[in-house]
Amino acid sequence: MSRRCELTGKGPMTGNNVSHAKNRTRRRFLPNLNDVTLQSDTLGRGVKLRISAAALRSVDHRGGLDAFLAKAKDEELSTAALKVKKEISKAQVAQA
Repeated sequence: MSRRCELTGKGPMTGNNVSHAKNRTRRRFLPNLNDVTLQSDTLGRGVKLRISAAALRSVDHRGGLDAFLAKAKDEELSTAALKVKKEISKAQVAQA
């Protein structure tokens, strides 16, 4: 399982560990990923995703999973998130 957020595409970054003597060794900064179940109002069910804590705050700020996916770019989304986005758009068209 890759260490990448399924909604924002945020992944590991690299940097240096710096000792007191200023010796530098390479290290990785991993994103804060959490397994969450987000509720979709349109689909009426939960969707399990592995997303970062920052993405979880963004989903809440935009007003839920449906609103977040409507504005999200397809390049940043994982295949599972893209599938959910298409299901939501089909369900919204069927309701209208």
